[in-house]
Amino acid sequence: MRDINRRDFMKFSAAAAAGAAFPVAAQEPAARLTAQTIRTLGNTGIQCSLLGQGTGMRGWNGGSDMTRLGRNEFVKLLEYGHDNGITFYDLADMYGSHSYLGEAMKRSIKREDIMILTKTISRDPNLVRADLERFRQEIDTDYIDIVMIHCITDPEWTEKPVYQASLEVMHEAKAQGKIRAVGCSCHNFDSLKRAAISPDIDVILARYNPFGIKMDDTVENVTPVLRQAHEAGKGILGMKIVGEGELTRTPDKISESVKFVLDSGFVDAFTVGFTAQSEIDDMITRIDSATHA
Repeated sequence: MRDINRRDFMKFSAAAAAGAAFPVAAQEPAARLTAQTIRTLGNTGIQCSLLGQGTGMRGWNGGSDMTRLGRNEFVKLLEYGHDNGITFYDLADMYGSHSYLGEAMKRSIKREDIMILTKTISRDPNLVRADLERFRQEIDTDYIDIVMIHCITDPEWTEKPVYQASLEVMHEAKAQGKIRAVGCSCHNFDSLKRAAISPDIDVILARYNPFGIKMDDTVENVTPVLRQAHEAGKGILGMKIVGEGELTRTPDKISESVKFVLDSGFVDAFTVGFTAQSEIDDMITRIDSATHA
């Protein structure tokens, strides 16, 4: 377990913020990374900790393993992550996790200290517009750092008028300062390839691990697409690093997956879902071990 408390973390955050003017290429080399290292997402200017706290393991229909912990336990878990240097929170309407982070911010987490990502499953522009307003109310924030179109499976989605109209609504909200970046998560390889070259997408949340577990395609096929997107200036966030929990049966493979993702050179940060404080401690230790070997 890393010996870091909130006071130490705030000192670390202030020091990291002093370097915010440096370009993406100036990010620290892998040998110096920690879970708390502040990373810049592509060319967006948005920054967050390398490790993000997910809220949607087995998330569907407004609930997840995290929300099923109960309100007090889940909020305490969000606070624990922040006390240990996590500044990236991965939410979604589908997970029903908005109000939990909102409550954590009322208790102890300062809005300006964190990066909030959330997702909409709406495909109609009017529904997307309504979602953006509702999400801000549920989280109780004036702005959301990243809003994504969630779980895209249409292989030709960027050519469809309904998606184009929805993206226009999101970029309008970006121009108004209601969101800072527009993103997507894909569950189809052709959809991912479209996202990688779309000028409307600032950030991609991608399923990535060395074993191909729950990914859009093979590692060999997905890797060059994500690298292409990152080289084009898009922020790349990784998910399914632990294979939605599958790798917990073989813990050594968790460390292998963490090192693989960190060594990729194009994953800016990644999110992992935790249901216990010990899991946060374990992942922080694995990141430290992977980057200081």
